Amino acid sequence: MSDSDDDVPTLSAHTLAALRDFYSQQDGSSEAAEDVNTSDHFAVGALGEDWRLSQFWYTEDTATCLAEELLHEAGHGGRVACVSTPSVYQKLRQMSDARGVSAVLLEYDRRFSIYGQDFIFYDYNEPLALASSVPPHSFDVVLADPPYLSETCLSRVSQTVKFLSKGKVLLCTGSIMENLAKQLLDVNVCNFLPRHNKNLSNEFRCFVNYPSCLLAC
Repeated sequence: MSDSDDDVPTLSAHTLAALRDFYSQQDGSSEAAEDVNTSDHFAVGALGEDWRLSQFWYTEDTATCLAEELLHEAGHGGRVACVSTPSVYQKLRQMSDARGVSAVLLEYDRRFSIYGQDFIFYDYNEPLALASSVPPHSFDVVLADPPYLSETCLSRVSQTVKFLSKGKVLLCTGSIMENLAKQLLDVNVCNFLPRHNKNLSNEFRCFVNYPSCLLAC
């Protein structure tokens, strides 16, 4: 996964036509899936993945584990920010009311505006554009999963995380980003392994900058 346009191969007319057909079929199947799930917008995966936006949802178990961690660290009445992690936000909304925790979702995909005031449009290319509408350091814990495995993407998302967080950061990204993540956010790798509904070629890990059971589990 990369956000760079360098060295993009030229596709043949036949391949381009096949891709257009594929996108058309994907759009149709996504719309159908959304129609099926409109009765429960907060179900994990209620909106289908769009891999053109580098969207890969966590499994139900992973989303639950991360949501439990966020609830525990936020504490009663706490606030959580989910940066590019809609499946964890959805699980939080299923679990958080009884614990008095509020959550927001920062996402580029405007389909998630169905979540009303909880949705904050977010483009990692403008990491501090939300500063005019979101108070700095207003979230007890911030979870982020940068959409691309690149130094540029992680660096910009880290700016956003530092702006939002009162201190506690939970990061999910590829293991190849470990050194940069440590440098930018002073996070340590956890034993807990996040899983996705679709197998990814890159090994993913969790990182935290505070004492956590995820470090040893």
